[in-house]
Amino acid sequence: MIKLPTFLAIALANRMRETNRTSRDRLADTQATRPHRDIGPIGTVARVILGSILFGSVFYGHIMKGPFMPLPWVIGLIIFPAIFITWQYLRARRNPAKLEANGPIATIINVVIFLAFYFTYIYAPSIDFMSDAVLVFYGLSMLLAALRGYAGCESLAISNWLLNRNDQLGCLVFGPVDYTEGKLFPGSNTVNKMKC
Repeated sequence: MIKLPTFLAIALANRMRETNRTSRDRLADTQATRPHRDIGPIGTVARVILGSILFGSVFYGHIMKGPFMPLPWVIGLIIFPAIFITWQYLRARRNPAKLEANGPIATIINVVIFLAFYFTYIYAPSIDFMSDAVLVFYGLSMLLAALRGYAGCESLAISNWLLNRNDQLGCLVFGPVDYTEGKLFPGSNTVNKMKC
């Protein structure tokens, strides 16, 4: 048996401990800087498809077919996000805890608000531009959620991103998709991180 002097054995043990600590710190840094995705590939594709349909329908109607009407774009790209950002900022100042309104009532309210804005051309033709504005807002929000891997409600995707929060509202469309994906692929983040 080879006998190492005691100081060499201690030096080797210290060197191994430093190597392990350095690699552990490097792994923690990599995990902290790597973007975290709460949705898997199915949820991402679903958000890209529906977001492209919503946003693309207004884009096609206004840009490709014409005539271009700026009001729905201003409302969908600036006013709606500003309303959600302001509401979420003021709510977070009053109560900094994470908002988790994932129940059926919040989900129904979210869907009713979307449908109320979308069907303005039926019950309020004078403000029918709100239909296109809500499609722009929700479509862009879904595309941003897909890009970021965000599993929460699409109505808060922009404000959560800009305010660096993770508040949640009920999500009827993607909740079942994320749940099913989590059951099909148990190793994915979706089963544990499903927000809708």
